Amino acid sequence: MSITELVAQRATCTRRFVGAILVRDKHIITTGYNGAPSGTKHCLEVGCLRDQLAIPSGERHELCRGLHAEQNAIIQAALHGTSVAGATLYCTTLPCVICSKMLINARISEVYYREGYADTLSRDLMAEAGIPLYQLG
Repeated sequence: MSITELVAQRATCTRRFVGAILVRDKHIITTGYNGAPSGTKHCLEVGCLRDQLAIPSGERHELCRGLHAEQNAIIQAALHGTSVAGATLYCTTLPCVICSKMLINARISEVYYREGYADTLSRDLMAEAGIPLYQLG
């Protein structure tokens, strides 16, 4: 988790710094942090749309310039032609429902996270898919 915390320091979100690492066979496959897509302005430069619209955390995920750390980790693996099937996700925050759906379809085997997230549907879908969630203190 300490490496995940280090990755989170690269985040360009003004609300929270999230880092994610996908690991298989004790090797880091890929990392991701939350921030705007490549080639676009970061929220640090243009401000936070979610703050401007007073959107609470855990709601209206589509109203954001940024990608989540988990999404960026999956995308980086895809760009390099690396499957993440069977990998373990370590993330500073419990994945949201959108990320959970992606992780389920990417065939992630388990998730370790540090802090919770206000998204009960995420937990429900992960449980239904048989993906265990472990909160680390």
